[in-house]
Amino acid sequence: MSNQAQTTSAPAAEAGAWEPNLLVFCCNWCSYAGADLAGVSRLQMPTNFRVIRTMCSARVDPEFVLRAFAKGADGVLVLGCHPADCHYIGGNYRTRRRIALLRVLLEQYGFNPDRLKLEWVSASEGLKFQATIKEFNQKIIELGPNPLED
Repeated sequence: MSNQAQTTSAPAAEAGAWEPNLLVFCCNWCSYAGADLAGVSRLQMPTNFRVIRTMCSARVDPEFVLRAFAKGADGVLVLGCHPADCHYIGGNYRTRRRIALLRVLLEQYGFNPDRLKLEWVSASEGLKFQATIKEFNQKIIELGPNPLED
């Protein structure tokens, strides 16, 4: 069996297939539950992302995003509650302003701002979580590896 596993994974490695390294910040109350719903529903999606659970999307400090890119992340996705549904009243409104400013900052540093995305995913939207991950993964594949990796 291990020999068979080696032969099936070897062609992908030989072809130089690159898979993006994605970091996903999920709020505890909505987006993380949506990710959990997608998982328990066994929805098919790429496996090249790591989830960091935060209590609120507003707790995602811009420094976290910049550090993620500096450490080699190819894309960063911030997922939060829908506007007016935030457990912390207005956290997602602050997040929206922060991400908009951060995208401008990334562009000034020479990064494509499309490497950072903000999306609202509720606890009942496992399908939306799946679609968001797939769409973002495809966008980052089109953009290519993190320019700092060169």
